[in-house]
Amino acid sequence: MANERRGSLVVSEAACCSAISDEALAAPDAETFALIFAALGDPVRLRLFSIIAAEGEICSCNLEGPLKRSQPTISHHTKILADAGLIVGEKRGKWIWWRVVPERLASARGLLGGS
Repeated sequence: MANERRGSLVVSEAACCSAISDEALAAPDAETFALIFAALGDPVRLRLFSIIAAEGEICSCNLEGPLKRSQPTISHHTKILADAGLIVGEKRGKWIWWRVVPERLASARGLLGGS
């Protein structure tokens, strides 16, 4: 069985392809997915994630207005989403441009039985 590495996290192939109702999760997979769902469990982060997903790619500088949060607060929330492997950023000049990691989103969706 192959594993996927995202930063310091490893998600087994079985976890990304089997719904949670099909088989019990291994302890490491449960920890990984708990981190993902905890990151999305905050309303500000969930909205932030949805903005990034809807835009495809967005600069941190364009998130203050829609979220009505300061740049340090946005940085805090993007770090949590990035640590969970849900988004990745690319520094361009002094700003970070964020985008969703589609494989990570697909893994979470698959775990919940979605396609």
